[in-house]
Amino acid sequence: MTPRLALLLLAAPAALDAQSAAGLTLSEAVETALRNYPAIRMADERTQAAAAAISLARTAYLPRVDALAQANRATRNNVFGMLLPQSVIPSMSGPVLGSDNLGTAWGSAIGVLATWEPFDFGLRQAGVEASIAERRHAEATRKRTEFEVAAATADAFLTLAAAEDTAQAAQAAVDRAEVTLRTAAALVTAELRPGADRSRAEAELAAARTLAIQARQAIEVARVTVAQFTGLETARISLAAPSLSQLPEPRPEPPPPIAANPIAAEQEAAVEREAARLHALERAWFPRFYLQGAAYARGAGAETNGVNLGGLNGLAPNTQDYALGFTVVFPAMEKRAAQARKAVQSANLRAEQARARQIAADLRAQWERAVASLDGATRIAGNTPTEVTAARAALDQARARYESGLGPIDPVAEAQRLLAQAEIDNALARLGVWRGLLAVATAAGDIRPFVAEVGR
Repeated sequence: MTPRLALLLLAAPAALDAQSAAGLTLSEAVETALRNYPAIRMADERTQAAAAAISLARTAYLPRVDALAQANRATRNNVFGMLLPQSVIPSMSGPVLGSDNLGTAWGSAIGVLATWEPFDFGLRQAGVEASIAERRHAEATRKRTEFEVAAATADAFLTLAAAEDTAQAAQAAVDRAEVTLRTAAALVTAELRPGADRSRAEAELAAARTLAIQARQAIEVARVTVAQFTGLETARISLAAPSLSQLPEPRPEPPPPIAANPIAAEQEAAVEREAARLHALERAWFPRFYLQGAAYARGAGAETNGVNLGGLNGLAPNTQDYALGFTVVFPAMEKRAAQARKAVQSANLRAEQARARQIAADLRAQWERAVASLDGATRIAGNTPTEVTAARAALDQARARYESGLGPIDPVAEAQRLLAQAEIDNALARLGVWRGLLAVATAAGDIRPFVAEVGR
């Protein structure tokens, strides 16, 4: 099995089909996604195909051996003259008989031809190097795919955690609205408050329940996304990430080397692949030298004077020959075509080099944005607890005034909404810091430290 972004070191290889009641951890989710997501299997197969292509390129060093066996029943008329190279009219050997006889005789042939290039000015080695570069690119693509799947799975995991925290805050708002409704109903029944208070409390409860329903809907949608990456059943996905309930400690992050990012590494491999292809094309317009050897035997059912021997004569090859030779082939008129192909490939190489520079600039900008977002999320997370404390105090005061008959129900309703929003903001702010850490790790091209920290 191929390496999986080194995240195999973070998770046990045990199957998650027997997932414990403790829930799904982030490391388990990432490992399961790396094992099950189809895009990774596709990248694996392409890597295997590229590896097989290297073996194919190396077969060019082997001699070529062609064998032939033939038997025919044919006429034996032969004429003097030449035919241009073609593949329609069969070749004829033997003397010109000067006759036009449609009588037939047996003919047979068996032989073998071996051809080998003793040297090729580096063409075959360039082909092998191009195949090796193609495999390196396929491996880099697989690593980039694994990295992106792991990062997307971690993001889906955090999204589900945020949805669950939002649902808890929404349910708490429902519980507070129910208490307010019971209080208002009791005061209205005792004729201490107008009936409009009960209606206002019922409206606030309905609004809180709508918020809770929306939060549960967000949980289901986020759970489907996690299931999409992990391949697990949606109904069985529950999270086990106690560390996400804590606010992580901020720490300075030095800028990462761009080349370490799998996206940049893949593009660098693409540049090397195009350079190897160009080198192979530069070796193409050279003479080809072939050392050849042939051995064959033929049989004919007629004599050179035209006499037909009859019977089965000619079915057995009974005349042997052999030959050794050296052939040089040079496509003299292919120079302009070869130059055009090299110009095309040179442009492809320059395009990939420009793309590598663009990716490097994009990754630097992504890193800076991630750091800025993390800094802002950290500041927000430091402020939201104050928001929650103040909103809770405001609700307690509004309730006390309402229950004692010193104030209307409107401040209670507004305070409940304020507290619900503050609790949601606090939960999302904490997870916003974790999401910021993930964004920084993603921009750095290595989410292993983040997965390890969440798993503590």
